Amino acid sequence: MSASNKPVNQRAWLLILPVIVCVAFSAVLPLMTVVNYSVQDIIDPERRVFVGTEWFAAVLRDEELHAALWRQITFSLAVLLVEIPLGIALALSMPAQGWKASAVLVVVALSLLIPWNVVGTIWQIYGRADIGLLGATLNGLGIDYSYTGNALDAWLTVLVMDVWHWTPLVALLCYAGLRSIPDAYYQAARIDGASKWAVFRFIQLPKMRGVLMIAVLLRFMDSFMIYTEPFVLTGGGPGNATTFLSQYLTQKAVGQFDLGPAAAFSLIYFLIILLLCFVLYNWMQRVGTGNAEVGHE
Repeated sequence: MSASNKPVNQRAWLLILPVIVCVAFSAVLPLMTVVNYSVQDIIDPERRVFVGTEWFAAVLRDEELHAALWRQITFSLAVLLVEIPLGIALALSMPAQGWKASAVLVVVALSLLIPWNVVGTIWQIYGRADIGLLGATLNGLGIDYSYTGNALDAWLTVLVMDVWHWTPLVALLCYAGLRSIPDAYYQAARIDGASKWAVFRFIQLPKMRGVLMIAVLLRFMDSFMIYTEPFVLTGGGPGNATTFLSQYLTQKAVGQFDLGPAAAFSLIYFLIILLLCFVLYNWMQRVGTGNAEVGHE
């Protein structure tokens, strides 16, 4: 029977119907609701006025938004610059097999099991000068440390907290990439007398390119949407030192109940994340291609 005469069972579409319904209720409908709110001035639940793109223009002129965006980009880039190399180094130092490998994997993954609000509470206590080990130790060394009173201390504390919480994820992804490299590559490197740096540069790093791309995108997106940990730790302070975009959005939507500007800001927030992830993805694709061509030469 030819392909053109082959019968097609259209009932197969029913198998993906539950997925379509779940996606519609969890993503499409909320997104359409936000789009609807972003072009209206909601005076009360029964009174709404269409304002077009007025809220978008107002949000883009908001200087506090510009400051929060700058803090957010700086924080996300700092997270990538610290967590990616640290995760790679941690993965390279982990044992490859045996009971030690299993034990190390469990220990490394422990911080990933802690809920975000609990992480903020842990570091809130840990950094206190009166009862916290970190705060008391730094003050005992003569370092004037206070994450509640100094903007730089608060920002660095949030960064270190995020590094402690999420570097294991990068390490586990890199570890999986390392374990997928066939032994034949290492045998060839030993025969050629390659150094450890050469093995890492031309074998391990190119073979980890796929998992590194996943790690970079995941950590960038998650750090760009960070909310719970700094909110619990510092409440966005001191001042606005740790008020990132998600907290600024929450203040607009919940604190001030400006649903129109908050909805417009949500869409802009979404587009910013989408654009930056697209740029990061394409940049890493080009870097990986260049590494592969150098390796072949």
